[in-house]
Amino acid sequence: MLNEWLYLGIFLVIALAIPAAALLIAGMLSPKKPNPIKDSTYECGMETVGVSWVQFKVQYYIYGLIFLVFDVEIVLLYPWAVAYNKVALFGVIELILFIVILASGLLYAWRKGALEWV
Repeated sequence: MLNEWLYLGIFLVIALAIPAAALLIAGMLSPKKPNPIKDSTYECGMETVGVSWVQFKVQYYIYGLIFLVFDVEIVLLYPWAVAYNKVALFGVIELILFIVILASGLLYAWRKGALEWV
C-alpha cells in the first residue's frame, strides 16, 4: 500500500520539477534588453490612443460563468441519460439533487438580476 503512494509522490515531484526547471532555465537564458518600444502596449498592430486599459462590465463574466455551469451540467448529465435503465434508485436521487442544486443557483442569479442586460 505504501509503495503505491510512493509512486504517486515521485510522479508529483517530477510533474512539478520539469515545468519549474523549464521556467528557471528560460528565465536565466533569455536576453534582458528592455527598451521603450518593447514596453509599449501592442494591440493588433495599431498604436494605442489614450489609455489602453479598458474595463469590461462584470455582466459579461457572469454570463460566461452561467454558461459554463450549464455546459458542465450537460457533460455530467449525458452519462446518466445514456445509462438511465441501469442506474439504481440512489443514482436517480443523486441526479435529481444535482439538477435541484443547479436550478437553485440559476434561480438565485435570476432573482439577483444577474441575467438582466443593462
